[in-house]
Amino acid sequence: MAGRPAAAEPEAFGPVKIGPNDPRYDSLLRGNNFRFVGRPDEIRVVSSTDHVVRAVGEAVRAGRRVAVRSGGHCFENFTADPAVKTLLDLSPMDEVGYDPAMRAFAVQPGATLGQVFRTLFKGWGVTIPAGGCPGVGAGGHFAGGGYGALSRRYGSVVDHLYAVEVVVVDRDGTARAVVATREPDDPNRDLWWAHTGGGGGNFGVVTRYWLRSPGATGTDPSRLLPASPQKMLECVVAWAWQGMTEEVLTRMMRNFGTWHERNSAPGSRSAGLYAIFLLSHESNGYFSLAVQIDAGLPGADGLVSEFVAAVTAGTDVEPIINERRTIPWLHKMTWPGTGEAGDATTRRYKNKAAYLRKSLTDEQLATVHRNLTNKTGTAQSGLLLIGYGGQVRAVPPKATAIAQRDAVMKAVYYTTWADESGDEARLRWVRDFYHGVYSRTGGVPVADGSYINYPDVDLADPKWNTSGVPAHTLYYQDNYPRLQQVKARWDPRGVFRHALSVEPPA
Repeated sequence: MAGRPAAAEPEAFGPVKIGPNDPRYDSLLRGNNFRFVGRPDEIRVVSSTDHVVRAVGEAVRAGRRVAVRSGGHCFENFTADPAVKTLLDLSPMDEVGYDPAMRAFAVQPGATLGQVFRTLFKGWGVTIPAGGCPGVGAGGHFAGGGYGALSRRYGSVVDHLYAVEVVVVDRDGTARAVVATREPDDPNRDLWWAHTGGGGGNFGVVTRYWLRSPGATGTDPSRLLPASPQKMLECVVAWAWQGMTEEVLTRMMRNFGTWHERNSAPGSRSAGLYAIFLLSHESNGYFSLAVQIDAGLPGADGLVSEFVAAVTAGTDVEPIINERRTIPWLHKMTWPGTGEAGDATTRRYKNKAAYLRKSLTDEQLATVHRNLTNKTGTAQSGLLLIGYGGQVRAVPPKATAIAQRDAVMKAVYYTTWADESGDEARLRWVRDFYHGVYSRTGGVPVADGSYINYPDVDLADPKWNTSGVPAHTLYYQDNYPRLQQVKARWDPRGVFRHALSVEPPA
């Protein structure tokens, strides 16, 4: 009996052009932050590099400003600026796989981190040290540097970036795709370097990344990126705000910072431990400490116990929650409901951030306590202190575009709310909080800088930044002049720009 013929592979759809009169238009406008909704003349939904080349070329010829969205998780209005007339939606470009010709794993920008984790794990048992929100798109996350729970052990995502394919626009307006690698003799290497922390929307449209760990040899894909953990040991400790004193809270924050100062050398026995101190506003009722580590590391449980003891040293307050469990790694990294565009958790929000080379000062800790206990904060507001350092610090500051390689923590000041009526009060709260913490340096973290994947347009606003230090120095430090040279070479017409974009040399 003759078998049925095999079905043909479905062709990739698109490109699709969607205008304001299309019933799909409104559904495609919003990203993750509901504060920002643009009104471009067209949304171009693309599924290939060729589609991107054509769409960008047409926009340039028509004089339409272009913006690019992969996962839609930008903190600011980079893709929703009223000046943007063509919005490229890269979400269909979501393939993840091994490319034998490059001896590297190819990841398209529309792939979410959840897709990347799942595919790498199921196919080859490998992973990358990317972030823990599975709905975030690889496009922007990788370009800005990328970090997550495994970064203290394996470095930043871009420390494993071998090559990048970018659609650029020449001086004559021609759009074309260029591949740039980290090979020392690659004439396009500066374009690769710019995508190791320079941030998205600056130089062109990334259409593919290739990942291979430095020093990895051979052709066995399972040996070209870090091996995935099998299980993660997770610990959550929470304390009630009721009865909490300023002395105890500030001691715990100081302890958290001091531990990271002392335990963030590359290869240290604690480099595999990742922790977040979730300091919710008093109106939330409690604050918590979340810790995770590869359960397969020698002495993992003991390292967690030592860390929690170090954070709580000198205090006698009892936690209301103290739980520890071991869960499969893939479950931990891909569990849904963490703020994907359209999730019930999606809200309006404003985040402000900073790197930390050491613990906050006593004066700053007092400011933190004052803002976490004032009457204008809400349960959906607070501060995150996030562990960093470890293997990240093994890379020199000029080797990639990430300049702040000696940082040991990141700080994120946040507030979320439901609708437009809360904009003024919520923005005022988080801006005053941040400005107060850095009041001695003009309201911004002059000494330590900030992370471009946590963009904050206030850093470029003289009302909120009175330091005299420009935003680009806070984000890129001494790497900015080189980024400017890359900008001048690869985007001479200034096609790709936003409120915090790299500017060409004067």
